[in-house]
Amino acid sequence: MRISEALLILSASICISVALPVLRDGRQDRNKLLLISFDGFRWDYDQDVDTPHFDALSREGVKAKYITPAFVTMTSPSHFTIVTGRYIENHGVIHNMWFNPETGAMLPYYPTQGVSEWWDNGTLPIWITAQMQGLKTGSFHFPSGNATYGEKVVYKKKVEPGFYNYSNETTWQENINVVMKWFTEEQLDFVALYFGEPDGAGHKHGPDSQKRKDMVMQVDRTVGYLMSCTERYGLKSKLNIIITADHGMRTVLKKPEVKEIILSKIANFSFKDLSFSIVDYGPNAMLLPKKGRVDKVYQALYNGHPNLKVYKKEDFPRRFHYANHPRILPILLYSDPGYVIHGRIPLQFNKGEHGFDNNDMDMKTIFRATGPDFKKNLVAEPFENVHIYALMCELLGITPAQNDGSLEVTKHMLNYKTPGSACTQNYMYKCVIGLQKVMLLLVLLFTKTWWVNLTRHIKRTARKQCSLVVRISCSS
Repeated sequence: MRISEALLILSASICISVALPVLRDGRQDRNKLLLISFDGFRWDYDQDVDTPHFDALSREGVKAKYITPAFVTMTSPSHFTIVTGRYIENHGVIHNMWFNPETGAMLPYYPTQGVSEWWDNGTLPIWITAQMQGLKTGSFHFPSGNATYGEKVVYKKKVEPGFYNYSNETTWQENINVVMKWFTEEQLDFVALYFGEPDGAGHKHGPDSQKRKDMVMQVDRTVGYLMSCTERYGLKSKLNIIITADHGMRTVLKKPEVKEIILSKIANFSFKDLSFSIVDYGPNAMLLPKKGRVDKVYQALYNGHPNLKVYKKEDFPRRFHYANHPRILPILLYSDPGYVIHGRIPLQFNKGEHGFDNNDMDMKTIFRATGPDFKKNLVAEPFENVHIYALMCELLGITPAQNDGSLEVTKHMLNYKTPGSACTQNYMYKCVIGLQKVMLLLVLLFTKTWWVNLTRHIKRTARKQCSLVVRISCSS
């Protein structure tokens, strides 16, 4: 074999052995990712109680000062923004409740989780996108995890049962153990895990109550249990963890301190002018007036209460990224922070509520991240939760679907350089795979050529030796 051929084969071997790790952003292997949401965890809940495990998590990773959830600041819409990277008007999950204005049918939060048509609007959650690119994923009680997306479902899922007790600490630990086994025994790459607290405590007792503070301490103990499990299951060096929430919580203002918003008491407004409405759901309402009565309803409600905002759909503030979707009804209402909107009579008795303007500081929530790919002891500036999706795609090494976020917002949290977006890196990865295949083909080709030449050389040598023997015999 010629020296040039040997050098070419050696070069191909070197390309195969080193090109992939270099182009895959400096990491030798892709690490696993766990996304955790503690529903209703306000950005400052760790400031009025001792949270040693959250504090340790911040020292070992990244803490954002706060993050801004998508408007409307409800559980299902905000969670779907986290796992799709899309604003609510773009992913279409505009409310916790499925509804049909033509029939008047509505479903509460829990059964809506199983209505696939509510979630499957052409936007895929990250677990489906990841599975389409060869990863194994799971959802444990996570909002939107029970739906089917174009006949695709999450590989592994656990759906919360009806009348589920969200506050049982022992159950929380059991759930974490299940997720750890998904990672270690079933080799999942990504799991989304949901906890329903401290949202419940904040609603029932108020965000300033001792019950809420006790629940935050329970959340903190659970974080400590989680981190001990990562060591016990051998995942500490292989698992990135993101902890966030969907919204904050605000104390509800009630009479006699304030004049409550009751739509039926507003002059010139009548529910008889509506064919459908969603009211008595915190500080938000949507109305479908009967044909030809949109202006009448709007004029009746406009300036009907000093703490009530009334908009036609087309005039709703663009900063919310909310109203530009076919499911949004013609008239939208939202109240000033602290006020809730009652319909015919007061039916809302929560001491704490969310759903308010996402610029309100009480709606801001948390972001913590730790693991082998995150910097340590970094305090990040505030950002919108729409950007979490791009970060997760980067960590998983997958090409993101169309989204409204940007990796530029969060890439400084990572302890390795990102030469481009996850999409660019995935393209580079595919190029390297293609290069590997070409080089392997060349190696096989030159190996075959070398073998053929060697065989021919052996045959020629054998023939020469045979001819020589014949000559010697004849001369004798």
